[in-house]
Amino acid sequence: MSGTDPVCTDPVCTEPRAAAPTGVCGEPLPDAARGGPVSHTLARVARMHRIAMGRRLRELGLYPGQELMMMRLWDSGPVRQSELIQSLGLDPSTVTKMLQRLEQCGHVRRRPDPADRRAVLVEVTDKGLALRTGVEGAWKGLEDLSLGGLAQADRAELARLLGLVAENLYEEAGEEGDCPPLPKNC
Repeated sequence: MSGTDPVCTDPVCTEPRAAAPTGVCGEPLPDAARGGPVSHTLARVARMHRIAMGRRLRELGLYPGQELMMMRLWDSGPVRQSELIQSLGLDPSTVTKMLQRLEQCGHVRRRPDPADRRAVLVEVTDKGLALRTGVEGAWKGLEDLSLGGLAQADRAELARLLGLVAENLYEEAGEEGDCPPLPKNC
């Protein structure tokens, strides 16, 4: 580590002690991340969340990200593939590959849009509808695990703060018009 670490000023401390910034799991924060400890932590948390969700989804026969597409389809009903791409904010080739896998497994079907035969409609099959309970359970289980030990007020405050962070990132990316508005429920 380089430089001088700050002294602990926490009122719980009985003696001044060096408090080196740490990342996730108490690991020292890399020197290059000292200017962005929150960003470093968000990246690590997002990675661990994706891994944990991936394990849960594997039991359902899904890959990470496919559940987000299914959630969108469950809520929207049949939707044009181009609209699905835009609403998910993913590269068209990524969405196409995801749809191919979901279609091969019998979870979705694609068909020409009767209103415009050049467009493709995507819809959930009965087999895809049957996944909903499992996906809901996976998300609830991961939520409970992730937020274990946090009081309800802390959970609400974390959701509010992360919502602000997300808004800032949307603005930075210049995608305000491309992203659905974030809920203002907190």
